Amino acid sequence: MSLETPAPLVDAHCHVFKADMPLRDNPRHAPTYDFTVEALLEVLDANKVGFAVLAAASPWADYNDYLIDCVEAHPRLRGTVILEPTVERYTMRQMAEAGIIGVRMHMIGVAMPDITTFAYRRTLRRIADLGWHIHLHAECRDLPDLLPKLEASGAPVVVDHLGRPDPGEGFDSAGFRALTDAVERGNTWVKASGPHRLGFDFAAEALRELIRRTGSERLVWASDCPFVGSEETTYESTINWLLDAVPDREARNRILGTNALQLYFSH
Repeated sequence: MSLETPAPLVDAHCHVFKADMPLRDNPRHAPTYDFTVEALLEVLDANKVGFAVLAAASPWADYNDYLIDCVEAHPRLRGTVILEPTVERYTMRQMAEAGIIGVRMHMIGVAMPDITTFAYRRTLRRIADLGWHIHLHAECRDLPDLLPKLEASGAPVVVDHLGRPDPGEGFDSAGFRALTDAVERGNTWVKASGPHRLGFDFAAEALRELIRRTGSERLVWASDCPFVGSEETTYESTINWLLDAVPDREARNRILGTNALQLYFSH
């Protein structure tokens, strides 16, 4: 690591899975290897990361079983799940008892659902009532439409991978402005993650622009380990990317740990 890091670090987005888990129809990725919770914990320990949030991944749709078992077995972990809008309140409450703290809405590579329907509005209200957050993975161009509707639920919104800005559009696009506006309204957070998806240099520019416009109080770092589709990425490189992109020590400490401890582990 290129600079001093605070302790404990919190990884706000990583995955665990087994190759024999049932895949959804036509998945974006179809991993043929295991990445177990034991393997993840070894990686966390090797990089001095104290806590982590397991993110449900789109290849397995709402098959959350292994993720829930991992979270329930390890107090240093929390998790977000993918749910159908027909899920019952009691199922969600049982998940909460196991350590689930949010619902991931994966809006990339799928037909965009109508989240104004009763089924979605009911589930979004239940997310808010549980004190969970909405974990959003969407293209930047879709944020102007999605964010106000999700904010209306009252639940916190956490946006993946710096909002996935388009390098061709830069940071004056409607999507990036919608993201920064939502952060400034006070109930939206952004994950400083995905540099291997966006390009390390462009991702650093996006992160610095978010800090310039909104400060660092609603940013959380995440690795996206084990980097499905980009397995050549190293865990340490995602930490060093953040350290190099953010020179201010206080801001780094907030993004690498303090903010995430409050958001994910305070309830």
